[in-house]
Amino acid sequence: MNTKTATLSRRMALSALVGASLLTALPAMAIGRLTDVRIVNRDSGEVLQMYRHRGDVWVAGEPGARYAVELQNESRGRLLNVVSVDGVNVISGDTASFNQAGYVLNPGQRYDVSGWRKSSREIAAFEFTSLPRSYAARTGRPDDVGVIGVAVFRERAPYRQPVPEIGPYGRSAPAPEAQGKSSMQSKSHRSDPGNADQELGTGHGDRERDRVGETEFERRNNRPDEVVRIRYDSRENLMAMGIIPTYQ
Repeated sequence: MNTKTATLSRRMALSALVGASLLTALPAMAIGRLTDVRIVNRDSGEVLQMYRHRGDVWVAGEPGARYAVELQNESRGRLLNVVSVDGVNVISGDTASFNQAGYVLNPGQRYDVSGWRKSSREIAAFEFTSLPRSYAARTGRPDDVGVIGVAVFRERAPYRQPVPEIGPYGRSAPAPEAQGKSSMQSKSHRSDPGNADQELGTGHGDRERDRVGETEFERRNNRPDEVVRIRYDSRENLMAMGIIPTYQ
């Protein structure tokens, strides 16, 4: 049985975060088939290089830097993107699960998920910080620190009539209770002996304006059509683990 989920979609055009000089490099710095996912350092405008290592995809974060999870719909229909950072849903703040609220993108649309949503008009910026200062660790959920997840769902029926924007609300968006931890997260703890301990997590940064509206979306399936996972840590740790070559 499919669930109608209240979700969020950007109501205004989105400005580019990277200059034209970086456009030729973007395909090598993205992952995803339905939704193209990139990680952007918002302070420098750099699209972070992705490194594949033993089945995982990694990026190197810079402590103190603000970042965004950039999503772009590469399909011909609307897509629901349920995004989590460090095992926490970025809209509701609940422990991540597939059945939660997310962002709806039209075909070809791009949106930068730049923070933890506080209302329909405001976010708290994502920023790389030490693990103990991460939002997940400070709320007693440190197990998945260092993992960014995007669960992508196709729509069951064509979207017909827009729903007017509603006013600010206390919670980020209506979201059903999590039904256990989903497989969109993978443990951030190292499985290989001798590897460095996790250094970076994602903090709860300054408040910023980021206006969205609310819409309805009926998922084609209860299970996602695509799951994107990106792991991150400091450059020093990734070099120590052999993920980034030491000559870079």
